[in-house]
Amino acid sequence: MSEKIGVYVCHCGTNIAGVVDVADVSQWAGEKLAANGVVISRDYKFMCSSLGQELIQKDIQEQGLTRVVVAACSPHLHEKTFRNACKSADLNPYLCELVSIREQDSWVHTDKVAATEKAKAILSGGVARVEHHEALEPLRVPIHPDTLVVGGGIAGIQAALEIADAGFHVYLVEREPSIGGHMAQFDKT
Repeated sequence: MSEKIGVYVCHCGTNIAGVVDVADVSQWAGEKLAANGVVISRDYKFMCSSLGQELIQKDIQEQGLTRVVVAACSPHLHEKTFRNACKSADLNPYLCELVSIREQDSWVHTDKVAATEKAKAILSGGVARVEHHEALEPLRVPIHPDTLVVGGGIAGIQAALEIADAGFHVYLVEREPSIGGHMAQFDKT
């Protein structure tokens, strides 16, 4: 099955659009990356806004998108936002790729032509990457509540006491015959 990829380029106000020609990047992606499965490419003032997210959701439902690439700010900041938007449109959130053209491009360049070309390269990489994404599901893994603290120095003892006070069983391991670390060796403080 060939993928139907939607590309969304954010202006981020003037953070990105002040340096990168986002309309050109969006148009380029729609034309040059069509062979890679890009069926729609849009730019919008603030993709992270509710209207920007609704635009993505509407396209997922109407265009039958199977993958989404958002060229915007740092994934650290908004990856969860865009994954939730995809999830709300019944697209597995792990089929969304966020590429940073703010921190990695517009904030570090002043040459608009070079910054625009770099944005195209970053976006191209994101499209190539998202083609290989697989639908994932979060797993709940049972954990063992016992805790191992390695090192019986002051910090290890304090950590062990606080964990024990929280109601967990603690194993405190020290390689020396007594605990206390270097503090146990001092006779005066």
